[in-house]
Amino acid sequence: MPNRLILASASTIRAQLLRGAGLAVEVIPALIDEAAVRAALEAESASPRDLADTLAQLKSLKISRRHPEHLVIGADQVLDLGGAVFGKPETPADAIAQLTALSGRTHCLLSAMVVCRGAVPLWRHVGRVRLTMHPLPADEIERYVAAHWQSIRHAVGCYKLEEHGARFFSAIEGDYFTVLGLPLIEFLTWLRARGELA
Repeated sequence: MPNRLILASASTIRAQLLRGAGLAVEVIPALIDEAAVRAALEAESASPRDLADTLAQLKSLKISRRHPEHLVIGADQVLDLGGAVFGKPETPADAIAQLTALSGRTHCLLSAMVVCRGAVPLWRHVGRVRLTMHPLPADEIERYVAAHWQSIRHAVGCYKLEEHGARFFSAIEGDYFTVLGLPLIEFLTWLRARGELA
C-alpha cells in the first residue's frame, strides 16, 4: 500500500470510492480559484478534456508541494454538451437550466485524475462517459431540483446517477466510477503495476 495517499478534493464520493477499494486516504482539499482557471482556459479555446486535466493537476500540485513525500490525487470533472462546458450549479434556477439543456440529448462526462509526488506529476488519466437523457418534462425537472437541491448543488450536470438521477437516462456508455468523478479502475491498475496494492 502507498505510505500515505492524499486526496486533494472535498468530494465525499471520491473519498468513499477510494476507501471502498481498500485504500487509506486522507482528504486535504486544494483551494484554487476554479472559476478563474476555467475562464482563462476557455478564453484560450481549451478543450473540455484539457480543462478537466488542468484543474486536476493544479489541485494535485498544490497539495503535493506541502506534502512532497506522499502520493497526492487531484481530480476534476467536466460536462461537455456539444462543446459547451457545464460546471456545478450556483442556484436552483441554474440547475433547472442545465437539466433542461441536457433533456433528450447526449452529453459526455470527463473525469480527470492526476497523481503527483514531490510536486511532479507521475500519472494522469481522463475517463470519458457518454450519457443519453430521456426527454424530461419541465415540471419533472422543477420537482427534482426542489427535492434534491442540497445534494445536486455539488454535482456537475445537476444529477446524481447513484441516486434518483438514474431515472433520467436511457443509455450510458462507459465506466460507472468515471460517472461518479473518479477513473478508479485505471488508478488501481496503476498502483498494482507499481507494486503498491497489497
